[in-house]
Amino acid sequence: MLGTLLTASAATLLAAPVAGLLGHRHLRRSANAKRLRITTPNGIDESGYVRIGGIDQWLSVRGEDLDNPVILELHGGPGASNLIHAPRTRTWERHFTVVRWDMRGAGRTFAHGGPDGQGEMSLDQLHRDALEVTEYVRARLCVDKVVLVANSFGTVTGLRLARSHPELYSAYVGTDQNIVGGGHDRSAYEALLDRLEKSGRRKELAAVKAMGADRSAWTAQKWSQYAKTVVTTDPLTYDTMKTVVIRSLWFSPLYTLRGLRSYLKGMTFAEQLGPQAMTVDEWAEGTEFRLPFFVFQGESDVLTPPEPARRFVDSVSTPVKDFALIRNASHFASFRHPDQFLDLMLTKVRPVVIAAESATC
Repeated sequence: MLGTLLTASAATLLAAPVAGLLGHRHLRRSANAKRLRITTPNGIDESGYVRIGGIDQWLSVRGEDLDNPVILELHGGPGASNLIHAPRTRTWERHFTVVRWDMRGAGRTFAHGGPDGQGEMSLDQLHRDALEVTEYVRARLCVDKVVLVANSFGTVTGLRLARSHPELYSAYVGTDQNIVGGGHDRSAYEALLDRLEKSGRRKELAAVKAMGADRSAWTAQKWSQYAKTVVTTDPLTYDTMKTVVIRSLWFSPLYTLRGLRSYLKGMTFAEQLGPQAMTVDEWAEGTEFRLPFFVFQGESDVLTPPEPARRFVDSVSTPVKDFALIRNASHFASFRHPDQFLDLMLTKVRPVVIAAESATC
């Protein structure tokens, strides 16, 4: 969702010919690599390409104890691999085995095949890929079900998977939860107009008004520009972008400088998926979920506001459900405050799923 802004911000770092900056990056990357080491007897740290949907896609599987519940993440963006956040979320791996998947168009999957090797870029294909990944994880880790954790753009596919395949997932957890709602809720759009008007940013105000409130009619370029404007007009979101997302990318021990450029190119390439998501109506697709259902939202999120998500959770018919706010957080809530998110996972989700998950081999 934020490929253009992230690319512009990171490009400043990549272009800076400052030896001190690169030296500092080396030290931070080394420290993060040390932090990521898993040495427990029953732990797992493996990664590599798996043939999914006819192309090679990157999977990372990490955790300190294979007896813990398994999380399958669906990352946002589109094209924004969560691998960059591994050092920030290292404590999650003490309590869960975390599977991170670079979808087609993202991260190492994009780097491996390039733009011509990504195959069909559609929401339907991502859904099919996700089911294949789920089956691979179930077989590889010998579990009957996994916890589906989706953030931001990934929640569009996440809701569809949770709704249609409760036999595969012990719970659904959404964060930065999108509720597109067929375009009926325009609160985020109207809030942006209000911020632009109050700050006197007339040129941007005119551009956003010209786009119109119907996001399903936007091109990928307009969709990207809207997201960029939302982020740069909200101080907390912009600060999170700079201090959490950009720093996680810059200091990741998993990416060389060439890898960083490929990561950013993948995000730009994957933006074509954005307008497709704007045609979704979660209410029309159904509010019955036959699995535990949780949404943990940043309390000050202006990109995916908490109130539409709360209303959707209130309407959901499910055996167990809960909604909680992550304090002092905007978008990227689980990565700005990974400890708050982990606490919610341990107190609300893990007790529910621990009894539902069983070994299959």
